[in-house]
Amino acid sequence: MRSLLLLPALIAAGPALAQSGEPWQPPTLTNSRFDEDWSKLADPANRSGRWTEDLKYIPIDDNAWLSTGVEVRARMESFGDNLWGGAQAPDDAYLWLRTTPYIDLHTGGLRAFVQPIAAYAAGVAPSASPVDQSRVDLLQGFVEVEVGPVTLRGGRQMLSLGTERLVGTRYGPNVPLAFDGVRADIRSGGVTISAFAAKPVQARPGSFDDRSSTTRSLWGAYAAMPGLDLYYLGYRNGAARFGSVEGAEKRHSLGARSHGASGDWRWNVEGVVQVGSFAGQRIRAWTLATEISRGFPELPLSPRVTMRFNMVSGDRKPGGRRLGTFNALFPKGKYFGELSPIGPTNIINIHPGATFVLRDTLSLSVAAMAYWRYSKGDGVYDIPGNMIRAPGNATARFIGGEAEAAVGWQVSPELELSTSLSAFAPGAFIRQTGPARTITMVGLEANYRI
Repeated sequence: MRSLLLLPALIAAGPALAQSGEPWQPPTLTNSRFDEDWSKLADPANRSGRWTEDLKYIPIDDNAWLSTGVEVRARMESFGDNLWGGAQAPDDAYLWLRTTPYIDLHTGGLRAFVQPIAAYAAGVAPSASPVDQSRVDLLQGFVEVEVGPVTLRGGRQMLSLGTERLVGTRYGPNVPLAFDGVRADIRSGGVTISAFAAKPVQARPGSFDDRSSTTRSLWGAYAAMPGLDLYYLGYRNGAARFGSVEGAEKRHSLGARSHGASGDWRWNVEGVVQVGSFAGQRIRAWTLATEISRGFPELPLSPRVTMRFNMVSGDRKPGGRRLGTFNALFPKGKYFGELSPIGPTNIINIHPGATFVLRDTLSLSVAAMAYWRYSKGDGVYDIPGNMIRAPGNATARFIGGEAEAAVGWQVSPELELSTSLSAFAPGAFIRQTGPARTITMVGLEANYRI
């Protein structure tokens, strides 16, 4: 929800004038705390006097300084007829509690970042999964060294590439996603090239028991340029499953993303093709995602209208020699909104929406979504990529329609409150393949971040 409702008040302190006369804006407090750079607070001219600044820059000696902070989140979700009435506990309400403090130490060209997590869940039926509850564990812990224009990082770390369509932090659920591995960033002018090799961390329900996956691995390179991203991602899963077939999967993704703004217009267009092999089948899959928006600052409530359109390939002939099912790998958690029962696999999706500024710190977003199956030979999948409705003998493409409204209130620079109301009405395909009731969800969230 914060991706829709980010407001200027998220900034921890107001702008200050540096000695050079150029304004300095403190980092916006987002999900990626490891990307915040508070080194400018070493100059007293960049301080505004806000109390959090004493935590963001703590000098140790002439060559070393420390930054620290914490996020505390409480989120309640209440479902009615989850998975259209087909879930083990279709009517469920639960509370997620999460806190993620961090310490960021800089000394010379070296850096050490440590971020534990305490994540608990209450009321999840029939039982809490590792994504709901991890208890106390290490979310991130890495060491970083700078050698000229190259930054090398090794250890447990979160990865956020582009708009997180294929690799994201999974920040919406209670337990975010991290990776164990290495990363190198090379910067030259406005271009950053990132190369990495890592294994996803498998969250487990006990304390200090999260481990690297023994079956899945990710590697690749991502080039971010002004207005254009190009990337290659390699993926291996020794225990993959598509439909009724299990086997080893090796997949290569080639992607391009064009993004930018001109006046009141913004755009974000991304295409990906995938090749590889799975259990003796050749992989040929693809996706195209578009997002175009325009703001109307001269109108009451300063609306911004957005249109999104997604096409994601599915398998045309189960059991054939070619697998056409797209694998979104490690996407963001709440992919299509606060209520996202289906994921970006084998779908055609139209998603108009609008955001309104009710007050400087209060905003409203509304959206409508419609989903169709891309291929009649394939089913419907959730966000992790598990099939939740097999195609069976169904002939319909229409999965259903969804409506959602969300309100965000930035109470203070540290505290955000938000609520959402969502409903997903089933279409002909859902009615042909099982329970077909309308899903409803109410979400309430409080997030305190310094």
